[in-house]
Amino acid sequence: MNTNTNNKLDCKTFQKELPDLVLTANARPSLAAAAHLRDCPPCAEEYLSFQATFATLDRWTAPEPSAFFDQKLAVLIREEQAAPRMSWFERLQTRLLLNTNRNLRPAMVSALALVLVASGGGIAGINYANVPVQPSATVNDLQILDRNEQAFQQLDELQQDEATPQTTAQPAAGVDSGSAPSLVPAT
Repeated sequence: MNTNTNNKLDCKTFQKELPDLVLTANARPSLAAAAHLRDCPPCAEEYLSFQATFATLDRWTAPEPSAFFDQKLAVLIREEQAAPRMSWFERLQTRLLLNTNRNLRPAMVSALALVLVASGGGIAGINYANVPVQPSATVNDLQILDRNEQAFQQLDELQQDEATPQTTAQPAAGVDSGSAPSLVPAT
């Protein structure tokens, strides 16, 4: 038992002891609890209220069932046993209609999550095909290097073409030099 200085209880500690005082028959409060009851009117009022409530409950008697209760119950049980068995769909429908569905909530949440995952977010209106993709900096750098490599290959091809002897265009015999040159190679 927690006590404060001078062996007195505070309200919180008294509230913890209150069920034992009320529910135990002929229980006498400890000296500290009795002192707290004298000094704290709200706790004393609650203690007296609990005592009055339990005294009323002790005086109450349950009514006797009727003389034909057992016979009526037996008839209802036989009728239920003789009734045709419901199909699984009817049992499910009855359970959904007449139950509080607290035990089905986790199953419903799981089913909804499964539907969302299976649909790929299509229900939420997310369309991944139209989302523009921004390449990362690494991808951009690799693409630039690839273009540079192509540029270097083209430059190498041009240099190789310049290194090979080129054919000169000479005018053909009987053709005026003022006319368009012929591209016949000279031998």
